[in-house]
Amino acid sequence: MSKPMTYYRNKYGAVKCEFNGHKFDSKKERDRYIVLESMVASGHINDLELHPRFDLNVNGHKIGRYTADFRYSNADGSVVVEDVKSKATKTRDYILRKKILATYNPPINITET
Repeated sequence: MSKPMTYYRNKYGAVKCEFNGHKFDSKKERDRYIVLESMVASGHINDLELHPRFDLNVNGHKIGRYTADFRYSNADGSVVVEDVKSKATKTRDYILRKKILATYNPPINITET
């Protein structure tokens, strides 16, 4: 007899899930991935990357790392870094990391969905 699949909620109430071999921290993040995949298929965006990592540097010193949900290129060549957020996940830590990335040259601006 097989074990039933168990879902666990994280501290923000989100349920981790899996789709097409990719793991997501929430159903909302998975659903956004499905939309982005359809945009890739239709040619609206390209170079979709899941969970890209960025080093956080201040005055030339690495102080940490930020992992976004998605990075992709629009048809015009502009790069979008996107994070699926709820009110509960807009923590002080996240806001600080977002501000640090915005100081880079060129700035890394995070789009929240």
